[in-house]
Amino acid sequence: MYGQVPRVAFFPDSFHEVNGVAHTSRHFLQFAVEHQIPFLCVRAGRGRPALNKQGTVWTLELPRSAFSVPLEKDLTFDPAYLRHIPLADETLEQFAPDLIHITGPSDVGLLGASLANRYELPLAASWHTNVHEYAGRRFAHLLRIFPQTLPVGAARSIEECAMTIAARFYSAAQILFAPNRQLCTQLAQATGRPCVLMRRGVDCSLFNPEKRKRTPSDQEILLGFVGRLSVEKNVRMLARIHSGLKALGHRNFRFVIVGQGAEESWLRQKLPRALFTGVFRGEALAAAYADMDLFIFPSHTDTFGNVVLEALASGVPAIVTPNGGPASIVCDGYTGRVAPDELFTSAISELIENAPLHRHMRVTARRVSMTATWNSVFEDVYRGFLGPLEKPRRRRDLNQDCHLLETSQGR
Repeated sequence: MYGQVPRVAFFPDSFHEVNGVAHTSRHFLQFAVEHQIPFLCVRAGRGRPALNKQGTVWTLELPRSAFSVPLEKDLTFDPAYLRHIPLADETLEQFAPDLIHITGPSDVGLLGASLANRYELPLAASWHTNVHEYAGRRFAHLLRIFPQTLPVGAARSIEECAMTIAARFYSAAQILFAPNRQLCTQLAQATGRPCVLMRRGVDCSLFNPEKRKRTPSDQEILLGFVGRLSVEKNVRMLARIHSGLKALGHRNFRFVIVGQGAEESWLRQKLPRALFTGVFRGEALAAAYADMDLFIFPSHTDTFGNVVLEALASGVPAIVTPNGGPASIVCDGYTGRVAPDELFTSAISELIENAPLHRHMRVTARRVSMTATWNSVFEDVYRGFLGPLEKPRRRRDLNQDCHLLETSQGR
């Protein structure tokens, strides 16, 4: 189907952290390992620089320096990261990639973009985070003590400025990837570059309704949230939902909040009965999802929403906003509800009160999620790579000894 598979050098923003970019990056590497595709992953790590070669898949870990600036609880930016150019340059010479793929304007992404320019290699860039919306919401949060119109107007200006800067960076790539169609269209218009849909997959063996540990006698409604507890996730909405449900007469419910972030202390004050678990991974995370009755995700800024797909795979209907990627995952009325902020609480109340509809949604959510495989995601990505690779370019003759890409079952 592909002919010869291109040799890809992948420079992800994050890999070991707990976020959507890292989650997708780890699966991308695993896809290459399983299919024996020539693949180099250059990522930030700890300790000394380390190059590891396992068959066709190479990894190069390059540590960040003491000058790194914290961006989030587990995210940093190293302004001195380009000091690794000599080692990265030497590794690229050995690996001889056909294309470089970055995931954003991070320190690692800037390293990848500079090397693509140096070797005159096609550059692919995937958009994972709505940095312009994050910037706008955080700025508005800082100005929340002022009259309402000031933060809103300032946030809009910050968003527009940040989007202009981001579009300029992404326009250096020959092909773009984005996780939802609306964002694809927006990026193509802003950059003048073609944009290919890059959705996400889910491990339906790990995230499974059978991991549920609660007994049938436990009738308490567990409303779950998984993600970073930060302003751009709109997590303060959880407190408004709590008050709204109580006003509607609901008492037998409780929030289970999986994650960490700057808003945690505020949420603990407003939701004294909520269970705050911290960060979960693997089986612990799968069990937490399976024990939920509804998944509540009020974010307006997520480009996709891996956590929403994981909840659906666990047989948990999700309530999401109409903005961003989560709305493209949830089938309104079948696997959950898509509702604006003002109708969020009533959408949750409806499913609490309508047990037959809730049971039907649990089954449908699981069935729909099983169509979202990581194999199909990355096969589409490799199809997208073919566009820039077919264009003539000035570069040295690289090794073309590649393995043929295997096809996933049912495709």
